[in-house]
Amino acid sequence: MRHRMRFWILDFGFWIRGKNPRAAIQNLKSKIQNPDGFTLLELVMVMTIIVVIAAIAVTSYQNIHQKAKEEILKQNLRELRKKIDEYAADKERLPSSLDDLATAGYIREVPIDPVTGEADWVMEMGEDTVAREGGQGVVDVRSNAAGAGRDGKAYRDY
Repeated sequence: MRHRMRFWILDFGFWIRGKNPRAAIQNLKSKIQNPDGFTLLELVMVMTIIVVIAAIAVTSYQNIHQKAKEEILKQNLRELRKKIDEYAADKERLPSSLDDLATAGYIREVPIDPVTGEADWVMEMGEDTVAREGGQGVVDVRSNAAGAGRDGKAYRDY
């Protein structure tokens, strides 16, 4: 003899089937009576949520990646400018190129501009006021990247 037991849970219309190896909680108000799988609507809703989350994640990654490139660019420029000043103080003349900094051991190698992906820095040449004999030398370095950063400032103005 088979008995079915129904228990009302908090009076929300749910009941539990007892004495069944696959006891399931069911909603009496639902038209869905298949406890074995998901409906197409449920699958579409889950896929939509996954796509929305993925779109948000990709956008966030792109913003973080761009911010990292800009921060690396600023750090590289600060370091190059600092090494130009150190070179001028030690050698009593300005370097004629960024390769002079690497040759003299102030930097290991000329860094790569993270925005352009190449070591194509724009060197501002100016009057060498440090050297006794005068001449020209690198007084500042700038990025050769076109465009502007997230703050609206041109990369060349960093």
